[in-house]
Amino acid sequence: MTFAQLGLTEALLNAVAEQGYANPTPVQEQAIPLILAGRDLLAGAQTGTGKTASFTLPLLQRLAANYDPHQKPCLVRALILAPTRELAAQVYDSVVAYGKFLPLHVEAVVGGASIGMQTRQLKRGCDIVVATPGRLIDHIQQRNIRLSNVEILVLDEADRMLDMGFMPDVKQIMALLPKQRQCLLFSATVPNAIKTLAASVLNNPAEVAVAKANATADNISELVYGIPREYKRELLSYLVGSNNWRQVLVFVRTKHGADRLEKQLIEDGIRTAALHGDKTQGARNKALEYFKEGKVQVLVATDVAARGLDIDDLPHVVNFDLPQVPEDYIHRIGRTGRAGSSGAAISLVCPEEAWQLVEIEKLLKRQIPRIADTGYEPVSLKVMDAPKKNAPNKVTGKKDYRHSKKTTAKPATRPGKPTAGKPRKKSK
Repeated sequence: MTFAQLGLTEALLNAVAEQGYANPTPVQEQAIPLILAGRDLLAGAQTGTGKTASFTLPLLQRLAANYDPHQKPCLVRALILAPTRELAAQVYDSVVAYGKFLPLHVEAVVGGASIGMQTRQLKRGCDIVVATPGRLIDHIQQRNIRLSNVEILVLDEADRMLDMGFMPDVKQIMALLPKQRQCLLFSATVPNAIKTLAASVLNNPAEVAVAKANATADNISELVYGIPREYKRELLSYLVGSNNWRQVLVFVRTKHGADRLEKQLIEDGIRTAALHGDKTQGARNKALEYFKEGKVQVLVATDVAARGLDIDDLPHVVNFDLPQVPEDYIHRIGRTGRAGSSGAAISLVCPEEAWQLVEIEKLLKRQIPRIADTGYEPVSLKVMDAPKKNAPNKVTGKKDYRHSKKTTAKPATRPGKPTAGKPRKKSK
């Protein structure tokens, strides 16, 4: 199937061609005709499936069909809500790119940017607003924007907005919208809470699902390294350096942990940047830009900061810390293996995180393969199969010493100054 067969106008087809796309993805094939027909939609689509274009293209076409050049200032016709600044920026870029040949104006309203500049832009008038909930409420309270004319509402990554506690803000915003509107809800996962939300905001919705619930992409290889917490950084440096990885997204749990790991990897000779909520928007944009351009090898990020990152052909994702919420594992590793490309997701798991691995594997309904890397003996994890002492490892075929009381990670280098990709010897 081609984009032309989906009923898109010539202006949109030209914009799609300029972006280098020839054929729609499965979610685009299913969603675009339904949205063009005016249906409300509940779409379960993981990141990397082309979901942004699946709502952006038909939204632009519907608005352009009834374009009014004399629109009153501050009256918005389409509102797209996203949970993070990075995701909102990605969606904004898509709307601009696909709407290049249309007389529609779009503005981004996100935290971390000048509210004064946003106010001036909103008061000039716009057709589409891409926003994070908190900053949008700021503008609503200052009467910089009115939502009484919204025709289409999009809730992008609704599961993440739910997890981040944005639902009260979303409900406050929705109370200001007209009752007669088209509503599109996109979510990487569709737990019961999302189904409840959909029932309250969607009117006789069509449903689209392009992947099994709580499933990872088939083109992502997954591995677990059992490793004591104090050796995680050494193993990460070893993997990056010995394999000459050029682009690695590393997830950590806390902002402080991101800064600490960034400093340690730089000391190991690995070009690294950190991305988290305490960074200014300018610093976050710069870190992401350097990562995409290959000026840094490793981007260390927290879940909130990394949500919605769109990086073409990202080969490696590393869970330095396992996520507290099992569903976040799916979101994290979905940064790689996008648009059909292959990718690798590696989790460094210490004994204290064993219960988190249990919960993740319960969600996935399968076990993630374990591996023992040369120079490192994996530590005992209760969630692993319990082979007899010194039994052959299922992955490597070597004897397994995981259950020895003195099992530790063994750095694979001689003592001396650490180099990129070679773990430092710990001082006693």
